[in-house]
Amino acid sequence: MWLNQEQTIDSAIRAYRESLLKASPNHIVIDNLFNSENLDKVMSVLRNTTCWQTQKHTYSALYVDSAQWLDASKDERFVSRDVWQREEINTDSANIAQDFLSFLRGNEFMSLLSRVFNVPLTDINVAKPEINTNYFRLSAADFVHQHADDSPGRVACMLLYLNKEWNNEAGGELMFMGKNDNAISIEPIYNRCVLFDPFSEGSEHWVNAVTSEDTNVYRYNVTSWYWSE
Repeated sequence: MWLNQEQTIDSAIRAYRESLLKASPNHIVIDNLFNSENLDKVMSVLRNTTCWQTQKHTYSALYVDSAQWLDASKDERFVSRDVWQREEINTDSANIAQDFLSFLRGNEFMSLLSRVFNVPLTDINVAKPEINTNYFRLSAADFVHQHADDSPGRVACMLLYLNKEWNNEAGGELMFMGKNDNAISIEPIYNRCVLFDPFSEGSEHWVNAVTSEDTNVYRYNVTSWYWSE
């Protein structure tokens, strides 16, 4: 239902693995890994503006409240974005968005990633695995500044972009620091999947600002983190 099977045959997996190891940071960009028709149905759910809540992080503390955010200096703030509120979604039409998140933490997809990264992935020691896979959106008022995703035991990160008709003047590019500070830019176009090793050299990253002056324009993505045994 979710994967384009021609993108997951053995020869494709071998090519992904080879490309991942050659790149610095260790990353790969895969377009059209997922079934676009089903992603369209997911997007029909995500466009419901009532199901989002602003999430803010500082370098010293995650999930800060408004008082902590106001007390933090501008240099200490590194994320301001909207996160999808699963618990607020109870309609039948929203089930497909929930189902996709469950698929990304299920055996089929984690087995695929295990083959690509050549590391067995598991949630056996993850206290709340569901919070490590969710939808996010950014507007021109939001930001994701430079940071690393190298939490202990985390071996794979996935980003999936859900932005149709996104153009290179809209901003929102994923930026890897890269080797020797040669930054790598990746445009967040629809059904583009980025996999990367958060401990590889140059994997620190940020997101270029969304440039649209229209406050109703959002950059959508799924972010998912995975651990080894």
